[in-house]
Amino acid sequence: MTLWAGRFDSSMSQALWDLSESFSFDRALYRHDIMGSRAHVQGLVRAGILNEAEGGVLLETLEAVEREFTRGEFVRGEGDEDIHTAIERRVTEIAGPVGAKLHTGRSRNDQVATTLRLFTRDAINNTAAVVLDLIDALREIADNNLAVYLPGYTHMQRAQPVLLSHHMQAHCFALLRDVDRLLDARDRMSVSPLGAGAIAGTSLPLDPVFTAKELGFEQAFANSMDATSDRDFVAETLFAMALLGVHYSRLGEELVLWTTAEFGFASLGDDFTTGSSMLPQKKNSDVAELARGKSGRLVGNLTGLLTMLKGLPLAYNRDLQEDKEPLFDSVKTVVNVGTALAGAYRSMTVHAEKMAAAADDELLVAIDIAESLVEAGMPFREAHEIVGGLVGEAVRSGATLESIVASTADLAQYSGLFAQGEALNRRRSPGASGPNAYMVQGYRLGSAVFAAEERLRS
Repeated sequence: MTLWAGRFDSSMSQALWDLSESFSFDRALYRHDIMGSRAHVQGLVRAGILNEAEGGVLLETLEAVEREFTRGEFVRGEGDEDIHTAIERRVTEIAGPVGAKLHTGRSRNDQVATTLRLFTRDAINNTAAVVLDLIDALREIADNNLAVYLPGYTHMQRAQPVLLSHHMQAHCFALLRDVDRLLDARDRMSVSPLGAGAIAGTSLPLDPVFTAKELGFEQAFANSMDATSDRDFVAETLFAMALLGVHYSRLGEELVLWTTAEFGFASLGDDFTTGSSMLPQKKNSDVAELARGKSGRLVGNLTGLLTMLKGLPLAYNRDLQEDKEPLFDSVKTVVNVGTALAGAYRSMTVHAEKMAAAADDELLVAIDIAESLVEAGMPFREAHEIVGGLVGEAVRSGATLESIVASTADLAQYSGLFAQGEALNRRRSPGASGPNAYMVQGYRLGSAVFAAEERLRS
């Protein structure tokens, strides 16, 4: 039996049932739906709509139903269209007539909105913890390889030597922004829709502020229509996860390159690589490729949700059922990818010699020669042109840039810049990749991570 059987003469067609049912995926919400129902029962008792005994029976029954789900013992009924229907049906079976009072003063509209906010809040906390662990893994590489350096790239061409620790920290700062965005979304969604009813509230003396506090929300809704139709919090969460996925993808792309024979900068542990079904010699960085590939579905989930939302009039519409599967998928994806990437980095062996050999490319010293001329009083554009001409001469003639500089009377004094590691040591501006600058940004990163961890726990 449906929740609206009294209005209709015939039952739902099988075609509509197949289109409508959502229990197959929204059963994942059972714990959060029961959490919301507990608060609703407590609100009904507080309003005098249920007496203490009735409230006690319902709370005990909800606990029993939750145990059935947790133990895998819950049996779906023939008419259980979604998780909300299933729980109410089972509560009524166990509790008898008092079970029929569970839905008093509540619509599935505010019920679903409340349940989904509770789920999303927990999902964000879990995701943020995973990302912070990935940041820790990257910081471990930085801290364990303080003297290691490699080329920094622009346009995938060698640009300047950078410390590996500086490179890892760059990823950390990007991931910290992802954590901040997730927690910002969590803070904004801390508004309880419970009590908004279907669209215009209820005539019963319920107190939404009371149930909001019971559920750990910062406040109750201000407008019942907005409360039941709002899915901004899902869109924000999916955006934060999509951008997180883009950052995962950048990490993955880099690992793919670094672990090739052509780069040879690093190798991953056997437990985070795969082989080939045909080629015995292969060791593939599949974890990195999957991190790169999964970003597409995260962007797709966000795009699908926004497209669904864009044409909806106020207030609740059944289209909103399509908010759950993309959210569930994105949550699972960012947690799985983040966990796997953290493990991959912790398994990684850094090949410092290969990195240094690439970073010691003498052409990477060109900017240091130009900046030395600037320090001597020459305009930068003039210095840039002079050094560019020397680089061009070296490339065309096959001579080394160092030999050309040494043989140029006005520039011979700068030959010392070609000493191994000298260009890296000269990077001393704030936020740069030099030993002194690294210590400052390391402190800033550590402070930012600590603040994010504290915020997550709050």
